[in-house]
Amino acid sequence: MRRRSLLLTGLAALCWPLLGTASPMQGLRPRGQGSFRRFGFHVYDATLWTGEVPDGPPLALRLDYRRKLSGQAIADASTTEMRRLVTDEAQLSVWDQAMRRIFPDVRDGDHLLGVWRDDGAYFYQNDALIGAVRDPAFARAFFGIWLDPRSSAPALRAALLGRG
Repeated sequence: MRRRSLLLTGLAALCWPLLGTASPMQGLRPRGQGSFRRFGFHVYDATLWTGEVPDGPPLALRLDYRRKLSGQAIADASTTEMRRLVTDEAQLSVWDQAMRRIFPDVRDGDHLLGVWRDDGAYFYQNDALIGAVRDPAFARAFFGIWLDPRSSAPALRAALLGRG
C-alpha cells in the first residue's frame, strides 16, 4: 500500500504542470528570431511568438543568453531602453525596482521568457515563473524595447517581426 501511495504521489507530481497550469505559450505561434550583440559581443538570441496581433498581447519573447549577466544589469539596460519610450521618470523608477526584484542573474545557456498578457507582463526563467508586473503600461513599454519602431535595435526588431 505504501509503495502504491508513493507511486501515485510521484505520478501526480509529474503530471501537475500538465493539469494545474496552462502553458505560457498557449495560443501563440513563432513569428521571428534574431540575435542581439553589444560592442561586438553576442549577448542573446531572441525568439518572438505572437497571437493575432504581432506587436501586442498576447505574445511571448524568449531570450537565450550567450553570456553571464547580473539581474541588476538586465534591469538597468531595460530601464535605459524603456526611457526611450516613456518620459515619466517616477513611473520608470517604480518599474525599475520591480525589474530588480524579478530579474535573476543569468549565464550562458539560461533563458528568460517574457509573456505579455492583457493585464501585464509575466517572467519565467528556464520555464519557471519568477515574477510579474501586472500593469499594461509596463508591458507595452517593456516589450516596446524590441517591438516599438523607436527600438534601439531596428534590425533585431525586423527579424522578430519576420521582416528581416
